[in-house]
Amino acid sequence: MDGIILLAGCGKMGSAMLEGWLERGIAASNVYAVEPNPDTAAALEKQYGINALGNAADLPPNLAPAVVVFAVKPQMMDVAAPDYARFAGPETVYLSIAAGKTIDYFESIVGEGAAIVRAMPNTPAAVRRGITVACPNAGVTDKQRQFCDALLLAVGEVEWVDDEGLIDAVTALSGGGPAYVFLLAEVMAKAGLEAGLPEALAKRLARVTVSGAGELMHQSTDEPEQLRINVTSPAGTTAEALSVLMADDGWQPLMTRAIAAATARSRELAG
Repeated sequence: MDGIILLAGCGKMGSAMLEGWLERGIAASNVYAVEPNPDTAAALEKQYGINALGNAADLPPNLAPAVVVFAVKPQMMDVAAPDYARFAGPETVYLSIAAGKTIDYFESIVGEGAAIVRAMPNTPAAVRRGITVACPNAGVTDKQRQFCDALLLAVGEVEWVDDEGLIDAVTALSGGGPAYVFLLAEVMAKAGLEAGLPEALAKRLARVTVSGAGELMHQSTDEPEQLRINVTSPAGTTAEALSVLMADDGWQPLMTRAIAAATARSRELAG
């Protein structure tokens, strides 16, 4: 991962990626970050030893980044992205993690000939357990793809697709997925409360069960279906609960509708 990395925006996801890069051995001196909040920029420079500035206009005029990472909130992109068009060239790839912003969108700002990778990470990147799906445009070279892959691997697993249209469903499934899991812990705790458990105990049981099951699935080579079967005794209590959750009006049709709704919304935002 040799080369200058220019990080536009250093909020939660940007900071998670930055920490992952530094843990992987990227030299802090090779990282430039633009963070409009001056206090945040100063804190970034002090904490990580990177080059942090409050405005893209203050970047060195001869700066030649190997990659420009857009970690700006989507609603701020129209204002922020044009400041980085001057870096477009054969040696620079743009890597965006902004939801809803298409490759065409960035090409209209930095130029059709620019190398652009659109990526959709998720929030477990903060603990290096995220998963990102990335899609390159035709201008991305093998070397640039490898560079972007290495940057994304610093915060979790990576998959690549050639069809950008899949990113909407990716956004719905894995992008929003952590929220669905957190909601599972919420509703389990509430159900435990309704079953008579003290609130604090119900919340702790739900939280540790969900996180522990996730770790078990992470470490196991079995499919989720088999893991479910492993914990389900015939005619037992778990089987009784699953008969409700797996009914015709249970979780599957509900989740299918939820993912479809999120996918449609992603397409609306990108349109």
